[in-house]
Amino acid sequence: MQLFVNDLTVMDFSYLCPKRGMVGESWIVDVILSGDLNDESMIQDFGKVKKNLKRLIDDYVDHKLLIPADYGSVEIVHLGDEEMVDVAFHCIDGRLFQLYSPAEAYAFIYGESVTMDSVGRYLKEVIATHLPENVDNLLLNLRTEVIESPYYHYTHGLKKHDGNCQRIAHGHRSRIDVFHNGDINPARQRYWASRWQDIYIASREDSIDVAQRKASGSVPQDRPYACYAYEASQGYFEITLPEDSCEVITTDSTVECLAEYIYKQEKLASPEAEIKVLAYEGVGKGALMCD
Repeated sequence: MQLFVNDLTVMDFSYLCPKRGMVGESWIVDVILSGDLNDESMIQDFGKVKKNLKRLIDDYVDHKLLIPADYGSVEIVHLGDEEMVDVAFHCIDGRLFQLYSPAEAYAFIYGESVTMDSVGRYLKEVIATHLPENVDNLLLNLRTEVIESPYYHYTHGLKKHDGNCQRIAHGHRSRIDVFHNGDINPARQRYWASRWQDIYIASREDSIDVAQRKASGSVPQDRPYACYAYEASQGYFEITLPEDSCEVITTDSTVECLAEYIYKQEKLASPEAEIKVLAYEGVGKGALMCD
C-alpha cells in the first residue's frame, strides 16, 4: 500500500555550483510512503505526514546554503565548538564564494555537485530515521515550478527577520511579471531575468571592507570582491563574493523592497508609462508594486 502527498512543501534555498557560482532555488516536494496499515487502518495520518515531514525538510534544507561536500575545490572548516563554519568555494573559473556563518546556515550534501538526486538522497537518509515502523519505503520527488515566462535565481539574507530568513545566503527561483500601460512587457521581463540570473542581492549598509572580514585565507586579486556582514539573532553572518555577482540596493532585500526597486528602475527607464511589477519569492507568493 502507498500513501502520496503532492505539493508537501516548497524548499527555498541556495547552493554553490562549480560553474554558476551561487544559485537561488525553489523546489517543490512530493512524497510517497509505502508500508502496512497501522491500527487505524492507515499507513500514517495525513496530518502527521504533512507536519512531521515538512518540519524535517525545513530543518535540514529550507533556507540554508547547500554545499557539495565532495567537490574538489571546497574548504570546510568547523571552528571552535563547531558553532561557526568557514566555507571557501572556488568555481571552475576561479571565482571565490566564501561564507563565515553559524553551522545551522548550511547543509552539506554528499557528492561533487548539488542536484535533485543528491539532495533527495540526503533528505531520504534524514527522514528515514523518523518514520514509524510500519513504513518500509519513502520516495521523494523534487521538482521545479513550471514557469512559462522569464524568471531569475537570486540569493539574499534578511538580518531583521526573526526566523531562518536571516541566514545570509538562502534564495529563490522566481518569476517576474512587468506590465507597461496594462500590457505584459516580455522584453523587460527578459531584461530582469538576465540581470538577476544567479545574483546575490545585498543591502549597502551591510557592506564591510574585505580586509575586515573574519573568514580565513586570502581573496584572489584577479577581480574585485565585495564583503557583506551582519549580526542577527542566530549569530554573525558574513559573505565574500565577486562584485559582479551582486546587485547592491539601499534597502533591505525583502520581496516587497525588491518589487519597489524594480518598479522604480522601470519608471526611470520609461517615465511616461504606467508600470506594474509582480516580483515573486519562490512559488506562488510575492509582492506587487504599481502606479
